[in-house]
Amino acid sequence: MTELHLIPVNTNVHSVHTPDGAHVGNLKRIGTVWKFKAVGYDARGGVEPGGGPLTEQHNMVFDAPDAQAVSARLGCGL
Repeated sequence: MTELHLIPVNTNVHSVHTPDGAHVGNLKRIGTVWKFKAVGYDARGGVEPGGGPLTEQHNMVFDAPDAQAVSARLGCGL
């Protein structure tokens, strides 16, 4: 399993990164749940919301921003 890293941005957002530092999405608190928002980048470095290697997991719901739980559910997509 790939261990993902969560980096707090603010109280409602954590950026999600692969072990090599690649940004693959954000975990955002929406109401009382946390949702994974996949992010990809085009050839020029432009952001592609909902894209990237974890696009199939876009909008997956989590109880909390827990790196182990997020890795267990999202890491298999890398």
